[in-house]
Amino acid sequence: MQRADQIDCVPDVATGGAGHAASPHGWRARLALGFERRDARSVLIRREHLGPLRVQKALYPEGDAVSHAILLHPPAGIAGGDSLAIDVSVGEGAHALLTTPGAGKWYRADGRPAEQRIQLSVADAGSLEWLPQESMVFDGADGNATLDVQLSGNACFIGFDLWCLGRRARGERFTHGRMDTAIRIARDGRPVFVEQARLRGDDPRLGSRAVLGGASVFGSLLVAARDIDATLVEACRNESPTAGLGAVTRLPGLLVARYRGDDAEAARHWFAALWAIVRPALLNRPACPPRIWNT
Repeated sequence: MQRADQIDCVPDVATGGAGHAASPHGWRARLALGFERRDARSVLIRREHLGPLRVQKALYPEGDAVSHAILLHPPAGIAGGDSLAIDVSVGEGAHALLTTPGAGKWYRADGRPAEQRIQLSVADAGSLEWLPQESMVFDGADGNATLDVQLSGNACFIGFDLWCLGRRARGERFTHGRMDTAIRIARDGRPVFVEQARLRGDDPRLGSRAVLGGASVFGSLLVAARDIDATLVEACRNESPTAGLGAVTRLPGLLVARYRGDDAEAARHWFAALWAIVRPALLNRPACPPRIWNT
């Protein structure tokens, strides 16, 4: 339970009513958040939404310096024709951590493509931890997901990007449909990481060892910081997933951890374990897992 003085409330600005957000072609939803440092406190100063994307309030489970927020999408998934846009900005010296209450879902499209566009910007000396839970791609989905991260100066970014193809627990495989993903991280306008994936359910290359090797779960932990030393990389390499395959690579100003397997829970736990190593090293704070992860 958070005390009243631990919660920041800002006006929840709707940029359009529900009638404007829904259409015969699907939901049109947008969410814009802005965080700013005021004295020693990171404050949620902007919260605008259209349609079914919300953040209810900022939480402070580890004190004033870090503002936690949970992104809510009441429909629980993205259906054919839906278009979601999320825009998050973190001001100079501010620190925000964002997560989701559960797995995201990309439903069967029924001939209508869907999209999700995420834009994140972090000012000099700011920090953003983007830690959504996994995205599940149903058989027959038709989706396009983009993640664009813009960093300035000495900004730090830690992000999860985890995908599950089909609902394996129900015996469903991703054998029909399309999922395109793109990630771009830039610092001071210069790209430091660019990656695109074009997944087709009927593509035999998904079974190739050079691609997914038939795995249904894959993803990356991405860490962008000015200084990532060899000691940190080695510590991460000493942490292995309990199931599936994991590998850690260092690039200039970037640490990338890759997972491939069939166990989303093992992938989540491995990413969380790596985050618990990276966070104190780069942000001088011990891991404080969002309470929603335990529900």
